[in-house]
Amino acid sequence: MTRYNVLIIDHDADFLAGMKKTISRLNHGATCMPTISEGLQAALHTPFDIVVMNSEPSDSRAIEVLRKIREIPSPPEVVVVSDSGDPDEAEAAIRNGAWDYAEKPKGNRGMALLLVRLFEYLARKGPARDQRQVLKKETYEEIVGSSPAIRTSLDLVAMAAESEANVLIGGETGTGKELFAWAIHNNSKRANQQFVVVDCAALPPTLVESTLFGYEKGAFTGADRPHKGLIKRADGGTLFLDEVGELPLPIQRSFLRVLQERSFRLVGSNKETRSEFRLIAATNRNLEQMVQRRQFRKDLLFRLKAFSMELPPLRDRIQDIREIAVHQMTKLCRSYNCAEKSFSLDFFETLSRYEWPGNVRELVNAIERAISAARNEPVIFPKHLPTYIRIDLARASAMEDEAARPALETFTGNNRDSWPRLAQAREAAVAHAERDYLKALIASTGKDIKKAIGISGLSRSRFYALLKKHRISVSDAEERG
Repeated sequence: MTRYNVLIIDHDADFLAGMKKTISRLNHGATCMPTISEGLQAALHTPFDIVVMNSEPSDSRAIEVLRKIREIPSPPEVVVVSDSGDPDEAEAAIRNGAWDYAEKPKGNRGMALLLVRLFEYLARKGPARDQRQVLKKETYEEIVGSSPAIRTSLDLVAMAAESEANVLIGGETGTGKELFAWAIHNNSKRANQQFVVVDCAALPPTLVESTLFGYEKGAFTGADRPHKGLIKRADGGTLFLDEVGELPLPIQRSFLRVLQERSFRLVGSNKETRSEFRLIAATNRNLEQMVQRRQFRKDLLFRLKAFSMELPPLRDRIQDIREIAVHQMTKLCRSYNCAEKSFSLDFFETLSRYEWPGNVRELVNAIERAISAARNEPVIFPKHLPTYIRIDLARASAMEDEAARPALETFTGNNRDSWPRLAQAREAAVAHAERDYLKALIASTGKDIKKAIGISGLSRSRFYALLKKHRISVSDAEERG
């Protein structure tokens, strides 16, 4: 019998003692940590098979720590327990890779049953494998980045490619949903068949039905010959419905039947036509909220999301910005038949300070604009970026300075009318403490960002967000190991 090592993170000493006793009786090892910060450090430096985690009542970092633990190579399975169940926290935990979420039982019997099921799962699942190894490199070369978020997304691509289930890809505009859909198709058994793209947002309302289903000759005025619809063109291949949330409700009903029966009628025909396609859909909208507002069919949503994945926004993987920028620069310079350019030392720092509401698509457009602006210059500087980005950063910098100034005057001014409120002074003090801490931490670790993140107890995304907030340069730092 395999002996598993379990890490328990909880503020309740009695719960820790009871869990350790229970796990020892099951002939497995147990390590107890009383705070979430200590637990995170233990998980980062010691291999565990299972982590049972409960945050302190005053600490809301449980999901952030869960993400951090799930980023560990060969990560442990994580069970999040709560003193009082929170539906939002439960959803966030499952979305971020928790094996289970449970309200803490009164005694240890309930936790013992949960752990027994988890021990059985570990025993049966076999050795872990890198899902991305099944992907053909040439099929996802345009998906650039090595952040944990992108690695997780590519793992999901590999899993989706091995199945025939419908796939729903969510994510903000510009995150690359079509690229991921292509990657799934090109690694599936349908790779040699058609990949048919339907831009649901661009379909004219009066032509949606005929465009999707096709029509017979004479079906309506101007139908002087039969027309094969997009659903039939995808027969044997993949049908990609981009912005599926834009489908009109009447068409949603008709398309649901197509998914169920894999057959439909052309406009103006009484005969059934079959199409054996695999469906991938994408949306930047919250379809669950649309269902609640009766703007999207609940039964169709269930059909669409047999397998679902959510692509991360660029602001959650800013460590990928340099790699994306270099990749696009090389690609564009080859396209323009010009010599490749280098970047100034502060160029990537400038990119990391911007919010990128348009995500990767906006970054690609900004790099293309910078290359055009640089013309024959060998080095790209921040001044070559689009004007609107430079203005946004300048305004943000001015606003930060303006917000900090009143609080700084608190310690030097004698005029009571000029004193800020306590909340303003506290906010400024915290900001200064954060900035000083991060600068000192990076310096003390020799600019080893991975080591600094581990010491800070922050997630990668939160750490980089603070560096961006305080305009701390990471151009000379790196994540080692």
